[in-house]
Amino acid sequence: MLSNKLEPSRHPLAEYVHRLEAGEPLLKDSPRNLIEVVGVLKSYGVVLDAYSRNLNYIAEHQFLVFFPFFKYFNGEITLGKLLRYLWHDRINYEYAEYCMKGMFWHGGAGLDAYIDSPAYRETTERLIQAKFRRNPLVLAFHSLFPEFLPEHMRQMAYYTALGQFWRVMSDIFLSLSDRYDRGEIQSIPDVVSHILAGLVQDANRPITYKVSLRGETYELIPESANLTFLNDTAVPYVESIFFRGAPFPGTVSYNAQAYQVPAAQEDFAYGALYADPIPVGGAGIPPTLLAQDLRHFIPDYLHNIYRQENRQETDLRVKIAESFQKSMYCVTTAAIQGLAPHPLNTEDMHQAKENRRYLEQWMDRFVHSRIHDVNR
Repeated sequence: MLSNKLEPSRHPLAEYVHRLEAGEPLLKDSPRNLIEVVGVLKSYGVVLDAYSRNLNYIAEHQFLVFFPFFKYFNGEITLGKLLRYLWHDRINYEYAEYCMKGMFWHGGAGLDAYIDSPAYRETTERLIQAKFRRNPLVLAFHSLFPEFLPEHMRQMAYYTALGQFWRVMSDIFLSLSDRYDRGEIQSIPDVVSHILAGLVQDANRPITYKVSLRGETYELIPESANLTFLNDTAVPYVESIFFRGAPFPGTVSYNAQAYQVPAAQEDFAYGALYADPIPVGGAGIPPTLLAQDLRHFIPDYLHNIYRQENRQETDLRVKIAESFQKSMYCVTTAAIQGLAPHPLNTEDMHQAKENRRYLEQWMDRFVHSRIHDVNR
C-alpha cells in the first residue's frame, strides 16, 4: 500500500488519507452501512428522476415567464393533480430549485463562464426580442433594466444543467440498486466502484441547452461550447452542494452584525457533508423536503430496519438524513478517486507524492465535516 511506501501523513485526518491511498472509501465498510447506502440511493434515484424531469421542463418551457404558477406540473395540469398539489401530496420540487440556486450562486467551472460570454448573451437577446416582440411594455422594461431578463436566462441554464446532471446520477443509483438485488454489490467499495464507473462513462457527455419559440430553435448552449457532465456540472455540484451549501433559514442569523454567516463564499461549510441531520423536520430546513420525498420510496429492507430501532418511525426523516449523508460520502469518494492526478495504487514514488498532496488538500475540506460521525 502507498501509505507504507511514503512516510505517514501528518494531516489531522491522516487516517482517511491512508484509507484513500489504499483504495478504501471514506465510509467504513459494514453490512449496516451497505444496506443504508444502497437503500437510500435507490429512493434517491427515483426522486432524482422526478427532479430532473421538472428542472428540464422549467428550462425548456417556462423560460421568460414572469409568474410560472404551474411550473411544477410538467405541462400536465388537471383538477386531480391540482388538488393533490394543494394537499401537498406531491414531490417537493422546491428542494431541486434550492440546489440549483446554490450552484448558480456559488458558480464555478465552464458553465459559469459560458453564461457570461458574448455568445450566450447574444442568443439570449435574440430570444428576448422574439418572445416580447409584441409587448412594448416588457421591451421598455428590458431597456431600463438590461440585466434582469438575461440574468433570468442564466438561471435557466442552471436549471437544465442540474437537470441533465441528475439524469445521469439517477440512472447510476437505480442501476446500483438493481445490481445489489442481483447480489453483485456486496460492500461499500463495490458501491464506490459502481458510482465511479458511472461518472467515468458519462464524463464527456455534452451539456447543452436549446429552446423553441414559434417554430424557431435557439441554441443557448450549443455542443460546440464544449461543456461536459463531469467538469462542468459534477465538480461544481460537489463544491456547491456537498461542501459550501447555504445556511438554513432559522438556524443562524443573517444579520451582518451577528457575524454568524461567513463573509466569503469559499468559507461556507453548510453542505451535505457538514450538515447536522438532527434539524431535519424543522420548518425552513431544505433537506426536510428531500427527506420527505425519500421516505415515499425507501425499500422495505431498509424501512424495516428503521422500524426496529428506537423511536421507530417518529424520527424517520432524521434516520433517512443520516443514511443519505453516509451515501454522499460514498459519492464523494468516487469523485476524489476519479479526479486524482494519478492512479491511487501507483507504484511510482513521484506520482504517489503528488497523490498525497492531492488527498491532503481534499482532507483540508473535511476537518470540520461529519466524517467521524458517519463512521461511528
